Amino acid sequence: MKKYLKEIIIILIQIGLFYLLPLIIKGDMVIGMILALLLGTFALTLIINVISSNKIKYFYPLIAIIIFIPSVFIYYNSSAWIHVLWYLIDSLFGEVIGICIYKLRTKKK
Repeated sequence: MKKYLKEIIIILIQIGLFYLLPLIIKGDMVIGMILALLLGTFALTLIINVISSNKIKYFYPLIAIIIFIPSVFIYYNSSAWIHVLWYLIDSLFGEVIGICIYKLRTKKK
């Protein structure tokens, strides 16, 4: 459990983004919330791939969309299913950049 502490913290932050941010933002600020969620997902994926040396970091894009799927039923309507694809693409992009940064950082040491 201690081995995966960094990853668990990142996943808990992701859960907070997906489930607490929609509670705070209401009404006409929905586009801003979606952009905040996209940027947050990208940043968290980037961070997990830079700081983690465990293999679980490669599964983070799948973990992120699995975490998001229940929020579609809780906060949104059926038109929000397209966002699952956006979060997957976003987190895959963050993963590629994070892996490159990780390899560059470990190569210098």
